[in-house]
Amino acid sequence: MDRTAVDRFEAGRARLASLAYRLLGSAADAEDAVQDAYLRWQAADRDLIQVPEAWLTKVVTNLCLDQLRSARVRHERAAGAWLPEPLLDGDPMLGPAATFEQRESVSLAVLTLMERLAPVERAAYVLREAFSYSHGEIAEILDITEAASQQHVHRARHRIAAERRARTEVDPAAARRIVEAFLAAAVSGRTDRLVAMLTADATAVSDGAGLARRLLRMQGPHKIASLVRAGFRPTPAKRQLAGGSPAFHLGRVNGAPAVLAVVAGRVAGVVAFEIRDGRIAALHGIAAAARLTHLDDAWQRHGADAAPLHTW
Repeated sequence: MDRTAVDRFEAGRARLASLAYRLLGSAADAEDAVQDAYLRWQAADRDLIQVPEAWLTKVVTNLCLDQLRSARVRHERAAGAWLPEPLLDGDPMLGPAATFEQRESVSLAVLTLMERLAPVERAAYVLREAFSYSHGEIAEILDITEAASQQHVHRARHRIAAERRARTEVDPAAARRIVEAFLAAAVSGRTDRLVAMLTADATAVSDGAGLARRLLRMQGPHKIASLVRAGFRPTPAKRQLAGGSPAFHLGRVNGAPAVLAVVAGRVAGVVAFEIRDGRIAALHGIAAAARLTHLDDAWQRHGADAAPLHTW
């Protein structure tokens, strides 16, 4: 390719990666989809492509749909052990993030709920909510009618709204104070204080560090507080299992306040929090190494010098 063709693709790479991440919930898979699109762009007769952005969007979307429909992906996700891959705030894959709807579409909760949508519903929803494509444009990208696009988006919104609690944005400083207090209570083993910080309908989900065959799900403040206390309380056995003493850092993951457990300079686990009315309404715990590679790379570049709040 000539320099102009390469530059044209690179100018849209971040947007394409953000689209693929929302569709697949995986940074690694999103990068693969964008690279495949690059190869197709390289091989295409570009003189016949009138609107490169639209052409590339359609290619990436269809590559992602093919993957979502594949037997391998359907088997893995039907097994009940899948969570989205978390990303540190500031990662280009989280953009665009100008509106509440765009930021919400990349939250761990919504990415998880989108797993329950049919692939074409998920694509129509993402293209509309996160990228503001018209139904005419979505119809062209997905090879469907405008009426079908409207129906897919309507059904997706309804299904997500039915399971997603009403949410408003929380002041980052206030969220940080809540998470700091929660971490202090968790490390000290004060279960009563943990219970007081959780909403009555609080939920927690964890991948069990990738060791469990299915996701671990908990509901209710007392059960969650007991789980958190057991997980954060330092013991020699845990230090040995972790390969060292974890240092706990505050951060933001997929737009939410989070605690990062760092062992020997590498991110070994993440707990992301959802705040509602001054309390913690949901926790997502992710510690499977395969889900943390992209986040750890970003941590090495931007956060590794940060001072921890607690160390075992």
